[in-house]
Amino acid sequence: MANQHDAEGHSAVNNANPFAFFTQAAQQLGINTSTVNFSIPPSALQQLQQEYMEQIAHLMKRESKDLADVLRSDRRFSSDNWLQSAPAATTAALYQINASALQKMVEITQTDEKTRARLQFSVDQWLAAAAPTNFLALNPDVQAKAIASKGESISKGLLNMWQDVQRGHISMTDEAQFEVGKNLALTPGSVVFENAFFQLIEYAPVTEKVYERPLLLVPPCINKYYILDLQPGNSLIEYAVAQGHRTFVVSWRNPDALMDTATWDDYIEHGAIRAIEAVQDICAAPTVNALGFCVGGTILSTAMAVWAARGQQPVASATLLTTFVDFSDTGVLDIFIDENVVRFREMQMGEKGLMKGQDLAATFSFLRPNELVWNYVVGNYLKGETPPPFDLLYWNSDGTNLPGPFYAWYLRNTYLENNLVQPGKVQVCGEPVDFTKVKASFYIYGSREDHIVPIRGAYASTQVFSGDKRFVMGASGHIAGVINPPARGKRHYWVAPDAAYPTQWNAWLEHAEQMPGSWWPDWAKWLHDRAGKQIAAPKKAGKGTQYRVLEPAPGTYVKQRA
Repeated sequence: MANQHDAEGHSAVNNANPFAFFTQAAQQLGINTSTVNFSIPPSALQQLQQEYMEQIAHLMKRESKDLADVLRSDRRFSSDNWLQSAPAATTAALYQINASALQKMVEITQTDEKTRARLQFSVDQWLAAAAPTNFLALNPDVQAKAIASKGESISKGLLNMWQDVQRGHISMTDEAQFEVGKNLALTPGSVVFENAFFQLIEYAPVTEKVYERPLLLVPPCINKYYILDLQPGNSLIEYAVAQGHRTFVVSWRNPDALMDTATWDDYIEHGAIRAIEAVQDICAAPTVNALGFCVGGTILSTAMAVWAARGQQPVASATLLTTFVDFSDTGVLDIFIDENVVRFREMQMGEKGLMKGQDLAATFSFLRPNELVWNYVVGNYLKGETPPPFDLLYWNSDGTNLPGPFYAWYLRNTYLENNLVQPGKVQVCGEPVDFTKVKASFYIYGSREDHIVPIRGAYASTQVFSGDKRFVMGASGHIAGVINPPARGKRHYWVAPDAAYPTQWNAWLEHAEQMPGSWWPDWAKWLHDRAGKQIAAPKKAGKGTQYRVLEPAPGTYVKQRA
């Protein structure tokens, strides 16, 4: 069931000399291995080749039962089936030797850091695709299941693959078990405003009194908002409402051909700024508290800078969750961005077009290929299994499109040139962006194992905004670190004295204290101090005819599929 590209990769990694394969991988990246800025010291290469031949010779002398420790160090080969088959055990061990040699080749290569990162990514992709677990003829677990099921697992795998072709993505969960509005995004509320870019949802209070300063959540527009409202007990929105905040959320429209000319300016002016205005109007509040998640945080911060340039500061406090404002250190995503890539996107869709949600989702999945791609290829297609229901993975597969002009502008001015953080370098909505003029309190959160917004990138915001701020680091990754309800008692977080924000994240960490459990209560206490006095909770949602109830939450925009 693997394609020709995968089979060629398997042959290169498992049966051929990995040193020749390394050159092939470099050339596929457009790297001329004969240039001065890409070289491997002959002495280091000779030593590595000698070690490699010694490992191969040693492998040929070992019995399969002697490979238990070697194979079980990789969970892909940890079952007894791999040890009970001498050919399978030898193939897996040979794969590990070749994989180790390729990784060491990256280490000894002398080149610039970006080229090294791109080379590392390419090698990682090849190794993930070429693992013997991905091939029916080489995977004894798959073979055993096919025999035990009398071939039913193979037929079911083919059916799963066909269904995924129809969906346009690899299934990571049993998607039939979820439906937005039925068992996802269930916090009671109402849509009280909509335009071409978003619906504004106001949530029904559950306390007799609410804080006078409302809370607006701005999620990323590259995903659906209900990551913040998955299921009861696992919802940041539900938690905020229970804390007594009059809570609103922006539910972005999933762009179609009618939005294929929308720009970054449009999302700021008609998205974040309009949402802030609506919340102010509905609550008769001169200022609001706001929260931005991932790209939503970048949008929120930009909107605040536009407001500041206009002489207004309507956001009293802003919470930024796993957000880039300073794009100096973007981690692995940097390997995808250079002048040629950005120029191509500008030519392709800079004036009109759509960046498909499936393409964006595939890019993020391949940042962790073993866990988010090949694990499901083996389980779904080779073993014929249905993955278990998991709300977070359902959301991960429910992607959105992006307007081409928005996407092209975003790539150049953030990831490529990092213009937003340079005072006055760019104009948005006709105003120069200068974050130093934003006057608000900031709660800045980063996840320690985040591969999308590395912790260093999240921490960099502490150097951008002046005044009152608090930085908190949570355990786990981009999503699991954020969605961590206190009742589950999972994970931990780190805090340090608020006044101490050295330039580098590592220096901050030296003074940070590890705290058990979720970071949510820490944020709740911080927000409580900035929410104003308590007033009687509203008896109904919206206000007047301009902000009348249009439909119950979660609304229709969130149900639009990419």
